[in-house]
Order: sequence, then C-alpha cells, then structure tokens
Amino acid sequence: MFGSIGMPELMLIFLLALLIFGPKKLPEIGKSIGKGLAEFKKASDDLKKTIEHEMDQVKNETTGVKETVAQTITGPRPVETLPPATSEGTSASSNAGPTLPS
Repeated sequence: MFGSIGMPELMLIFLLALLIFGPKKLPEIGKSIGKGLAEFKKASDDLKKTIEHEMDQVKNETTGVKETVAQTITGPRPVETLPPATSEGTSASSNAGPTLPS
C-alpha cells in the first residue's frame, strides 16, 4: 500500500503522532492534511486539463497549416519556359557559366 512501509510501521507512526499532538489536535491535523491533498489534486487536474487544451489547440493549428500547404502545393503551378537556344543549337543553360581548365 505505501511501498516498503508495513502495518507495524504505520501503527508506530500513528502512536507517535497521538502522543505528540494529543487526541484533541490529531483530528484537526488529519482534516487539514486531507484538505491540502484535495486542493493539490484539484490543482493538478486543472493543470492537466490546461495542458491538454493547449495541446489540442496546437494540433488544430498545425492541421490548418498542413491543409493550407497541401492546397498551395496541389494548386495550379506556373508553366516553366525553357531559355532560348543559342546560335550553336544548344540551350543557354549548358553554356551558363565559365568553364574551368582541367
């Protein structure tokens, strides 16, 4: 239940708490510990919900961006024109730059 703490250890802790705080103060301490744990659980649940909400928003935004990119890519493309041929009968792209000696 509590890992390596067994029933005899729990009884010893309870007995020591009873001796230190007394029978009148012990229920108040237990009540305040219970309230603290409940508030911690509520805060952690709220944090979890906030993170999940933010992740859903990011997912929706990325889906929208993906759709936009897909529409842009699959849309009409401009027609590419070939450069005019040179007087030697080859395209200008093959003679575009200077040649380096070997």
